[in-house]
This record gives sequence, structure tokens and C-alpha cells, in this order.
Amino acid sequence: MNALLTLTRAIARKELILMVRYPVNTLSNLFLTYLFFVLIFFGGQAVAGPALTASLDGIIVGFFLWTMASLSFGYLAWSVTAEAQWGTFEQLYMTPFGIRTIMLVKAAVGTTINFGWGLVMLLLLLVTSGRSLQVDLGTVLPLGALTLASAIGIGFCFAGLSILYKRIEDLLSVVNFALVGFIAAPVESVAWLKAIPLAQGSYLLRRTMDGGIRLWEIPAPEILLLVGTAIAYPAAGYYVFRWAQRRARRKGILGHY
Repeated sequence: MNALLTLTRAIARKELILMVRYPVNTLSNLFLTYLFFVLIFFGGQAVAGPALTASLDGIIVGFFLWTMASLSFGYLAWSVTAEAQWGTFEQLYMTPFGIRTIMLVKAAVGTTINFGWGLVMLLLLLVTSGRSLQVDLGTVLPLGALTLASAIGIGFCFAGLSILYKRIEDLLSVVNFALVGFIAAPVESVAWLKAIPLAQGSYLLRRTMDGGIRLWEIPAPEILLLVGTAIAYPAAGYYVFRWAQRRARRKGILGHY
């Protein structure tokens, strides 16, 4: 347990050092997401007027979730790519923990950091739009963590693909925008869409943050479905990651870039 805590502290310290050392790269992603919202907000007001105002709370919650989901999804794949570029990826296999444990800890640390970025983005969106939402951390944090678990599962899948195919940046950009569709899925009218990544969590977060519903007030079947997706997608993504790294070792391309 002490060794695992040491590993967690080391990874968290490394991520914070990288954020501080490369501030332009750190802030640009947040700024571009915020700029995207500003363009939609002010452009939508000019074109749609009251129609935009009626759906603004849902847009804000969607952007809040997309900020965290896009960071969580891309973090694992970009981490593998960066380690390969630095020439340190093979060294991770030689540690006492092994690559799988390290990637799991990276996912946990990355999710924690991304929650912080998501809350900063939410504050910026609320200040810009002049709206207010009921943010109960006892409800938002567990729902957000369960929702992001499916994004982490997708991240593990593409981390595995990055081990095999190295350069998949364009594919990551496409999937990043596909996350918008998952978050905005009309689960109220098409029930089976609740099973796709992020959709159920986005729906519950909108209900809680817009309507002031607490975690214990959500029907049990809705929570169980969210828990199911939070388990199934990371498990599937981790399986793909394990398959990809075994295949890369057999082909002798594990540390190549």
C-alpha cells in the first residue's frame, strides 16, 4: 500500500511539474474550449435569441462534462505517445509495478486533475452566461466520477492503439468531437442510448444541476445503469489495452515511435 501511495504521489508530482513547465500548452486547451462556448453563446444569442436561453443550462452542463471527458479520454493516449517520444515507455515495463498498474494510477490521477479543470471551466461558463446552477458536490462528484469512468475506458482503448500504431492524433480529434454527440444524446426519448458512453451520466448531471435533485433522490435503476456503464467500459478498454501491449511486444515495436 505504501509503495502504491508513493507511485501515486510521483505521478501526480510529474503531472503538476509538466503543467507548470509548459504553461502555454496547459492553458491553451482550456482557453480553446472556453472560446468555443463563447462563440456558441454570443452567436446563438444573435441568431436564436430566447430559444438559446431556454436550453442554456443544458449547454453549460454539457460543456462542463465535455471538458472533463475530453481531457480524461485523451490523457491516457497522449501519455503513451509522450512516453514513446521521450524514449521512456519501455522503462515503465521494468518498474516493480508494471505498465498496467502505472496506467491505472495515471488514470486515477488524471481524472482528479481533470475534475479541477472542469470546475474552473464551469465557473467561467457561469460567469460568462450570467446563469446559476445548483452544484451539490456530494451529488456532482460521485456522478461525475462514474460518468468519466466510461471516458477513461475509451482512453484505455486508444492508449492501446497508440502503442500499436503510434501516430493516431487525427483519430483522437475525431473521437473527441464524437464525445459531444454522446453527451448530447436524447436519452429521454430513446432509452437504449443510456447505454452509450457518457450519455446516462450527462443526463443525470443535467437533472441534478438544473433541477437541484440530490443523489439519494435519483431512482435506483438510473444509478445502477450508470454504475454498469462505469464498470463495463473501463473493463473493455483495459482489455483492449492489454491485448495491444501484448501484440506490440510480440511484434517488437513496444518502444518504437
